[in-house]
Amino acid sequence: MTLRLGWFSTARGSGSRGMLTEVLSAIDSGDLDARIEFVFSNRERGEGDGSDAYFDLVESRSIPLVTHSSRAFREAHGGDFGSNRAAYDEEVRQLLSPYQPDFSVLAGYMLIWSPVLCQAFTAINLHPALPDGPIGMWQEVIWHLIDDWSLESGASVFLVTEELDRGPSIAYTRFPMRGWRFDDLWMRLDERTSTDIKAAEGEDHPLFKALRHEEMQREPHLLLETLKVLARGDISVEGRTIVDANGTPSAPLDLTKQVEALLGPSDMPPVKPR
Repeated sequence: MTLRLGWFSTARGSGSRGMLTEVLSAIDSGDLDARIEFVFSNRERGEGDGSDAYFDLVESRSIPLVTHSSRAFREAHGGDFGSNRAAYDEEVRQLLSPYQPDFSVLAGYMLIWSPVLCQAFTAINLHPALPDGPIGMWQEVIWHLIDDWSLESGASVFLVTEELDRGPSIAYTRFPMRGWRFDDLWMRLDERTSTDIKAAEGEDHPLFKALRHEEMQREPHLLLETLKVLARGDISVEGRTIVDANGTPSAPLDLTKQVEALLGPSDMPPVKPR
């Protein structure tokens, strides 16, 4: 049965557009048995060049586009969004009530879901760390990894719940943070902490940029491979539990091999299984 998808994105830049493009290409080729029922964005036309280009892509594919400006909502509520998050999400829920996706995908969606949307949709999200790794925005994750002198990182896909970034993990990919690509960058730290680096170079620090690059280039491939697994029925969701084809609770799937194959030839040493 064709997997019906809802798609949520703030659509700020090329990364969000790249994820959507990769999934659409897989659908077109028959590599992914899915259909995108709608795309929702918390931006409207005119709020950014990146989002306008994103909307052009969606409409060129005749995919229903639903928008509701969180900026306008915030301004209408005196600049206070946090305490009105549930009210905004209720308006979103009503706008999307004609659709019944099997899964919704948060792909570059920059708002935190309130329980209103968590209960209305079964949704998955990308997180720029391993299932047991740091939580928070991607910048926070990278600074945490640097402070801990972590040996590896990756990205994961998890089920969206009311607990931020801590829903059950569905799948992940790993990459080493040591080896010839990283060793010299670690040596440049010279025992400095993230606080020191932020004050001097900030996100322009070579190690910070290298870690972000390695994670970002894997994100769209991990998302696509996870959707393939869901479309085939290899895993599914029952309530808040990830189960395999037999209905048995499933541990997160390590899709590193599949993701690395999609990156093409690389000089990066292979990630050894645990």
